[in-house]
Amino acid sequence: MALQCGIVGLPNVGKSTLFNCLSNAKAQSANFPFCTIEPNVGVITVPDERLNKLAELIHPQKIIPTTVEIVDIAGLVKGASKGEGLGNKFLANIRETDAILHVLRCFDDENIVHVDGRVDPVRDKEIIDTELQIKDLETVDSRIAKVQKQAQTGGDKQAKLAYEVLVRFKEALEQGKSARTVTFDTKDEQKVARELYLLTSKPVMYICNVDEASAVSGNKYVDALREAVKDENAEILVVAAKIESEIAEFETYDERQMFLSEIGLQESGVNRLIKSAYKLLNLETFLTAGVQEVRAWTYLKGSKAPQCAGVIHTDFEKGFIRAEVIKYDDFIKYGSEAAVKEAGKMSVEGKEYVVQDGDIMHFRFNV
Repeated sequence: MALQCGIVGLPNVGKSTLFNCLSNAKAQSANFPFCTIEPNVGVITVPDERLNKLAELIHPQKIIPTTVEIVDIAGLVKGASKGEGLGNKFLANIRETDAILHVLRCFDDENIVHVDGRVDPVRDKEIIDTELQIKDLETVDSRIAKVQKQAQTGGDKQAKLAYEVLVRFKEALEQGKSARTVTFDTKDEQKVARELYLLTSKPVMYICNVDEASAVSGNKYVDALREAVKDENAEILVVAAKIESEIAEFETYDERQMFLSEIGLQESGVNRLIKSAYKLLNLETFLTAGVQEVRAWTYLKGSKAPQCAGVIHTDFEKGFIRAEVIKYDDFIKYGSEAAVKEAGKMSVEGKEYVVQDGDIMHFRFNV
């Protein structure tokens, strides 16, 4: 399941520095706009402490975590929707991603040029929002022109439905609101809305890049942004990219934890970011556990047992018979699969079982 989060933002806000912390793929990081021209893609391991705890009990040959792809996209400038700067390339790259990680500069540093002269994360956010909204409005207007006549004069129910969805989006976008603020009640409406692939319909997380002194509690810039997005139902994450780059230099886990505790953090910003990005994509993890490997598998939240079986192999879904399920906490409590079974804590589930995050699954199938 190759799902992608795109890191976006104005030039010189710390996108590439953050990306370098996230991935072994090294993007050029320099003090001038557009140093990232081609999108850099990194496959990022999702931290999951449950794997290590299971491994301590099972002693498997391998531990295999799950991953998410992170794409570092060229910095955007005002006028991107009209092709300014690298606007067209930016918009094409972001369209291909599943969610947006919007990095905002929330620190003062006279040695790092700000593309608009002064630090103002709320203004920076609005610049990118506006450019994406303008592009979405172009898309919506173009689609309306194609379906309006059929919707209003013909008996085409699908055209009428599409027209109604498009008009709702048009009204919101013209008010300066993103497409994600529009909600639809029926599955048919939701399907039409999804198939438009609007840029501002993607889930977004705002990443406030702060200085070291603000890494724990934030600062006035973070507070201003929180106020500006309070009605968006968006997640905000405070990260000090410069500190994260220093943490990345430490070779051992103990060294990293010692450094974090000295500055008052329990977990690195990178770890928090990856976990939040995973959640942003509406993803959860089920586990398989045996002597050959302890492994995490990604699935869309709300999936049923056969669909999760198909994540491992399509044959598992086609020939699904049942799923044997152990809750993670029960496995840790009893110490082994045999002990869990003896305690009567393993359940046998059918096709309608909705898999829960952390379920340890064993699928029975016949092809």
